Amino acid sequence: MSGFSYTVLIPIIPLLMFVFLGLTGHKMKPAIAGIIGTTGLFISALLSYITAYSYFFVSGKVDGVYQKIIAFNTVWLQLTDKLHIDLGVMLDPISVMMLVVITTVSLMVHIYSNGYMKGERGFQRFFAFLGLFTFSMLGLVLATNIFQMYICWELVGVSSFLLISFYYEKPTAVAAGKKAFIVTRFADLGFLIGILLLSYFTKTFDFVSLTTPGCPAITQAAGVTFMGVSVVTIALVLIFMGGAGKSAMFPLHIWLPDAMEGPTPVSALIHAATMVVAGVYLVARLFPIFALTSPDALTIVAYVGGFTSLFAAVIACTQNDIKRVLAYSTMSQIGYMMLALGVSGYGGHDGLGFMAGNFHLFTHAMFKALLFLGAGAIIHAVHSNYMTEMGGLRKYLPITHITFLIACLTIAGVPPFSGFWSKDEILTAAFHHDKVLFFVEYAVAGLTAFYMFRLYFNVFWGEDRHYHHTPHESPFVMTFPLMFLALASIFAGFLPFHELVTSDGAAFESHLDIPLASASVGIGLVGIFVAMFMYMKPKGAPEKMAATFKHLYKWSYNKFYMDEVYLFVTKKIIFRYISRPVAWFDKRVVDDTMNGIAWISNYASFKIRGLQSGQLQKYAFVFISSALILALTFVYLFLN
Repeated sequence: MSGFSYTVLIPIIPLLMFVFLGLTGHKMKPAIAGIIGTTGLFISALLSYITAYSYFFVSGKVDGVYQKIIAFNTVWLQLTDKLHIDLGVMLDPISVMMLVVITTVSLMVHIYSNGYMKGERGFQRFFAFLGLFTFSMLGLVLATNIFQMYICWELVGVSSFLLISFYYEKPTAVAAGKKAFIVTRFADLGFLIGILLLSYFTKTFDFVSLTTPGCPAITQAAGVTFMGVSVVTIALVLIFMGGAGKSAMFPLHIWLPDAMEGPTPVSALIHAATMVVAGVYLVARLFPIFALTSPDALTIVAYVGGFTSLFAAVIACTQNDIKRVLAYSTMSQIGYMMLALGVSGYGGHDGLGFMAGNFHLFTHAMFKALLFLGAGAIIHAVHSNYMTEMGGLRKYLPITHITFLIACLTIAGVPPFSGFWSKDEILTAAFHHDKVLFFVEYAVAGLTAFYMFRLYFNVFWGEDRHYHHTPHESPFVMTFPLMFLALASIFAGFLPFHELVTSDGAAFESHLDIPLASASVGIGLVGIFVAMFMYMKPKGAPEKMAATFKHLYKWSYNKFYMDEVYLFVTKKIIFRYISRPVAWFDKRVVDDTMNGIAWISNYASFKIRGLQSGQLQKYAFVFISSALILALTFVYLFLN
């Protein structure tokens, strides 16, 4: 136990809130349940801030290197003398960073939900589910071993299902929850197989052992091959499959847009800073293994991230539902982070991509949570999700307007907002590693600025719609999180991440690459001005653009028909040619065989039951006849 032993309370408090509100919430007033849940998260957030300060600025560094500190640990399952599964709390730069991210965003969501969910049936249940989700995410990032991470990983999936399908009376919400659950479970199967492979060859689940450079277990396992490929590479690719599912990477992304069926605070919590970045955190946690033993797996991470970021950005340019625009934006930004990890080396300035990916994770959490909560305030005001039914809202929602604009400028990479600093570091890392990926992300930077300001101008400018009810600003309990996150979006970029969160725990020199930064800002401004020209005062330009690129527009608007592809593969191929024949074989061969054996046994017993008459002479006759037949058989065999 260390001086950080109190950190075990950070995940425990949300768990207690879940249990307490789940069991007793229906007996208390909704407002009381909201206050209790919010107070619990406030305590967890406060402890996280104390932990971050103590770790980064007081006692976390030894000889200039941040250490992995086991704050709490207990053996849960003892499998062998050497192989065991523990439950504990491990602190290092990325886990402490995630503590701040998760508790901050969750606290803002809790505060916001007190206003947004007011009057909703199941208010208490909603806050209980928020507690369970927060506990699961905190347990995931604080895990001391990969199996503990997997357990909390699955709990995140369960709690996200409960939150997405919160409106369980809506068929679309239930379908979205099931879709998210099934797709992520399929990906998690790869994660589990990867864990088993890695642990089998390394003989450990422990993160300290797995992520220590030069670990004999890792070095020995890396030398084992299957069909010419290192088993460590195979294991890491399978583990990344689990991360790709949770982080909605192509082609396992189809659940994320549909998850917008959940309440907007859920969208902010799940899709901004917590669940969808779990995959990024997973790769970052195992980064030393990726970088030092399996560069091929890291290349796969980079290209999947790069393609996803471009793919999602193109789709976001054509969507009309503001929450779906933000959902595809999240996919694109997560792709940015994955690419950053994929183009990174290990140690010193070579680890720029690692630092940049985590830096962008931190800044993205703040501005994307702000965007989703701002979208919730807009929906709360106009009772619609569609941009086509909005316009001129800046004069009705002044606070929402200003904070939303700050978030748009941040994600567009306009200096001095935080998104500029983190995105510039990613582009710099990509430029020095892979020019193809750099130009992909450069194009994505322009598309990001375009689709976000397309959203901004459509909602807050454009033509003033004839609303059924005059829109009005949200109450303070909803605007306070917007203002807090707006300030965080402005100033988070000035944190010295190159000193705090690095691949090897040691600080390195980082400076602004002026030419690349200028190019990044330039493409962002181009995207903003194009959006302003097309949507600030629409004069038919969007329709003309759609007509000019009608085929691309149609494909993008229909999300490149990925849902249709999945339905075709599952219904027309898997169900028809695999599931149906298997079901037929099970029914006609397996079941009928068992039923036939049962029928034969029953028939035979019916026929021979007459032998059980109770008459001694009949039994003696059968016995003597059988003995005589056996005797004659032996005599015959002996004589021949």
